[in-house]
Amino acid sequence: MLFNSFEFILGFLPAVAVVFFLIGRVNRTAAATWLAAASLFFYGWWDPRYVPLLVGSVLFNFGSGVWIARYRRDGQAAAAGRICAVAIAANLALLGYFKYAHFFVATADDLAGAHWTIANIVLPLGISFFTFTQIAFLVDVSRGIAAELNFLHYLLFVTWFPHLIAGPVLHHKEMMPQFALAETYRPSAENVSVGLTMFSIGLFKKVVLADSIARTANAVFAAGVHPTMIDAWGGTIAYALQIYFDFSGYSDMAIGLSRIFGVKLPLNFNSPYKAVNITDFWRRWHMTLSRFLRDYLYISLGGNRRGEFRRYVNLMITMLLGGLWHGAGWTFVVWGGIHGAYLSVHHLFESRIGRGSQAAASAARRFVSGLVTFTAVLVAWVFFRATSMTIAREVLAGMGGLHGIGVPPRMLSVAGAAGSWLAAHGVTANAHLIVDRGAGLLIAAGLAIVWLLPNTQELLAAHEPAIGYKPARTLRLAWSPSLRWVVTIAVMLGVSLSMIGAHSEFLYFQF
Repeated sequence: MLFNSFEFILGFLPAVAVVFFLIGRVNRTAAATWLAAASLFFYGWWDPRYVPLLVGSVLFNFGSGVWIARYRRDGQAAAAGRICAVAIAANLALLGYFKYAHFFVATADDLAGAHWTIANIVLPLGISFFTFTQIAFLVDVSRGIAAELNFLHYLLFVTWFPHLIAGPVLHHKEMMPQFALAETYRPSAENVSVGLTMFSIGLFKKVVLADSIARTANAVFAAGVHPTMIDAWGGTIAYALQIYFDFSGYSDMAIGLSRIFGVKLPLNFNSPYKAVNITDFWRRWHMTLSRFLRDYLYISLGGNRRGEFRRYVNLMITMLLGGLWHGAGWTFVVWGGIHGAYLSVHHLFESRIGRGSQAAASAARRFVSGLVTFTAVLVAWVFFRATSMTIAREVLAGMGGLHGIGVPPRMLSVAGAAGSWLAAHGVTANAHLIVDRGAGLLIAAGLAIVWLLPNTQELLAAHEPAIGYKPARTLRLAWSPSLRWVVTIAVMLGVSLSMIGAHSEFLYFQF
């Protein structure tokens, strides 16, 4: 069930909220059970056959967590560690089967030429997210960080519908205490108004911005297209904006939905295109996944504790696996490898010139470094978006001008003799980007929103919309429960609802 659907907005959400708060007045356990059941119904709306898989994963990991905690409490740390390792391996095996079996078999077949095949495997929605969430739980139990082992709260922690399909990746210690609070089960005007505001802004980002600009990106990244320089750069920027508004919109909607029920989710997206270096980018983009990769993979590999060379190896391994997590394909592996190289170069640069220089840099220098960072991210996005290495090479060739520069057809005809001279020197009147005449304006508007306007968390900072968000400044434009903001949000919601049409999944559903 999509957040951006009438079934969810007009049916599921109000019904679940009303019943939850009515039951919560009488019995908190019953109210939590209702939320868990609603979350399983939400998941089963896609395909009820996969609900047993989700429930089985929850039962297995909770049982493993109880077993680990018992051994650890009895002073048998080694045994607890072995159980944790086996449980993690089982989770990875399940994820590997559903997500990577085809990829591994196809790769082996290409290498061996044996014509191996495998039956079609449907990827269960959200399996990457609920698997990583539970791996973090197992590790936290083995480290003594996760203490509460209430099954109902654990079931709700894993299946909580605002985060179940596309994150954020949750920590046990962040969520479990909230489900035990009495105030969670009482309706709050502030929680409802803040939550609906965030949900409405997120819906606008997805339906109005991301889905509109997607057409331009799809045209440039289609198979068989040889994009000119303007098309290639325009299409890549269009995709960068599409995935930005799509994932930012989802994150806002998830945090807003959870806040309606009095539960705060961790911040997962914080204006990453305003980053001044690649490390800053990864502190802002998919923040909970970055945290997971850092805490449970990079640090476990040794982090930076075993020398400079090993640090870069660990960074590369972490980002390669992070790329593979996003999708079973070589384009994702290359994308992860590119970011691993970016991070290694940045850390090497910092180690040579000294930390903190960027913070003290002038505004002009920060602008240049931000532009360089954005350009580097754009180049990497080509592999992330392309459905094959061939398409990625074609788009990169276009960005390098190997397919000509390309301008709108009318431009050369209006230019007269100058247009003829430009045409003779590689400037062609061929631009798929211009098929949608509003594409250029939409891209410009998107960049202005991304770079110049405050994000949702900044607008609602006074109301602490998410866990872990500390505003750097107080905005004069900050949200408040005023008539001005009620009208603004109502208009945004109305426009969004009017544009909900064709089936439009969030991009991170496929991961």
